[in-house]
Amino acid sequence: MFTGIVTDIGRVRSIEQRGDTRLIIETVYDTATIDMGASISHSGACLTVVDKGPGWFAVEASAETLACTTLGDWREGTPINLERAMKVGDELGGHIVSGHVDGVGQIVARQAEGDSVRFTFEVPMDIARYIAEKGSVALNGVSLTVNEVEGNRFGVNLIQHTLNNTTFGASDLGTRVNVEIDMLARYVARLTETRGLS
Repeated sequence: MFTGIVTDIGRVRSIEQRGDTRLIIETVYDTATIDMGASISHSGACLTVVDKGPGWFAVEASAETLACTTLGDWREGTPINLERAMKVGDELGGHIVSGHVDGVGQIVARQAEGDSVRFTFEVPMDIARYIAEKGSVALNGVSLTVNEVEGNRFGVNLIQHTLNNTTFGASDLGTRVNVEIDMLARYVARLTETRGLS
């Protein structure tokens, strides 16, 4: 489990095609403190550490993961938001994020608004039904609060700290993002559907 608070912008050092795709990720994390088999969020996708060395670690992604997330877009040098799994007792600064991507959206608008930047995202309709005004959503692993919703588009404001410490600072129109809907929203929707059937 994660909180949606990014703690490093890592970079793809290399990509190797094997049975699965092996990615070497550069990081500022002290990799001596990362256990083999540890879970790390990679722009919202939870991947398992299979190897490591000073300043880098390796993960593997299946064809299904590449097809259902933005990982298939990654190339050498691609920056990615990293977050290590939370421990019991850690501060929950964002919201509970599982690292299981529900779908892929894209940035359709970006404009300065005061000291922050307003982003508008478009997502598939089957995901949009779970996104609510003032609710939470994880985009590329970043916990964000939804400002408004219109159809399958919604807006969020990113403050300068978030822009400086995540990949969103360099994200342009058309950039694809991993979307994870809020776990609570999923269960509320399911409960509503179940009551409607009874």
